Amino acid sequence: MSTQNLQTKILNEELIEVDISKYASTVAKIHHHLHTTKDEPTGWVHAPLEDNSELIQSILDVANEVKLKADVLVVVGIGGSYLGAKAIQDALIPYFGTHENGIEVIYAGQNLSGAYIHQLVKSLTNKEVYVNVISKSGSTMEPALAFRVLRQYMEERYGDEAVQRIIVTTDLEKGLLNDIAEKHNYRTFEIPQNIGGRFSVLTPVGLLPIAVAGIDIKELLNGAKQAAIELKEESLEKNEAYRYATIRHELYIQGYKVEMLASFEPGLASFHERWKQLFGESEGKDKKGILPVTSNFSTDLHSIGQFIQEASPILFETLLHFSEINDDYIVPDDVRNEDLLNYLKNRSFNEINNISKNGSARAHAAGGVPVIQIELKQLNEYHMGYLIYFFMKACTMSAYLMEVNPFDQPGVEAYKNEIKELLNEENVVEQEKVTLKI
Repeated sequence: MSTQNLQTKILNEELIEVDISKYASTVAKIHHHLHTTKDEPTGWVHAPLEDNSELIQSILDVANEVKLKADVLVVVGIGGSYLGAKAIQDALIPYFGTHENGIEVIYAGQNLSGAYIHQLVKSLTNKEVYVNVISKSGSTMEPALAFRVLRQYMEERYGDEAVQRIIVTTDLEKGLLNDIAEKHNYRTFEIPQNIGGRFSVLTPVGLLPIAVAGIDIKELLNGAKQAAIELKEESLEKNEAYRYATIRHELYIQGYKVEMLASFEPGLASFHERWKQLFGESEGKDKKGILPVTSNFSTDLHSIGQFIQEASPILFETLLHFSEINDDYIVPDDVRNEDLLNYLKNRSFNEINNISKNGSARAHAAGGVPVIQIELKQLNEYHMGYLIYFFMKACTMSAYLMEVNPFDQPGVEAYKNEIKELLNEENVVEQEKVTLKI
């Protein structure tokens, strides 16, 4: 068990019987498959251990150019093309303002809201802009539409210079976006073919936006590298990712079909969303899977805390906790004490927040909710890189334990096809209306 980087423990083992030792042989077989297969997009497994210094330097060079010449980078992408970068960004930049080493990074193409895209374009007035469009194919509707709008905006505003200010991250061998990039001579970064979207945050997909935001991507990758080393063990006693995967699988077998990921730091809300996509798309198929939901405590304790504590026994809780947060504030003394809070004077907000976490966990565990705690030392680049890799490894093991393919998403393709069909039907109707008028 790692004592330096990450610890996983179930807080109420005396109430919830979870024996994971019976999975040892199955886990060993899955581990061997994951580390040796060439038939599935598992390039992320070994990537942190490979020498990528030239790629990292090229990303840093472009990031420095963007920071020098722009006030804002607009990242166009959906799903794994933006969730990972935004998760790291929101966790590590100041709550109000930008990182001292970065500029503003905002996102488009993750929805179809006309109000959102209109207000985003309007917000770019009086700001110098770069655009990074991210898509393996270029044909996903949400980012493709946003890129159409933003490409026209950049061309109208910057003329020939727009070519320099548009950066494309895509599959460099095939796809609509690759064709566009080649035709218009946009600079490109590659999405590796052997790494799927929701596993791609540690590639140029996530690293360029993260670097522009001012976050140290070398330290991020160092954390992922250490995770890749520590989590290379097949033993459940030594591999925390596999321990977490088997604990949650055993709870699933026992009838707990919902997992709630929660933390007590608001900046981790976007990381929750990234976790939700990772597990939801990887496990939720063949009528199987744990429904991933998220909460931000202590805020949500005042909205669904009652449900967690005493409602239907359908969920288990995973608490994500960092023992050290850099910024803090001391509760001041107030001679008036009209709010009756002087008993908290000279204590820090983080200290009180941690006590709130411990109290909530104890209450939920005592109420019969299985509570898993995942703890890391410090909320920084290194430990976030470690956590990113940890969850990818755990998620893949968990999906294989359910006997589903972690790397496809047939349900996503189904809804995309239905939307396209409906839009095509409406387009035919509109064309018929025009024909009748003529």
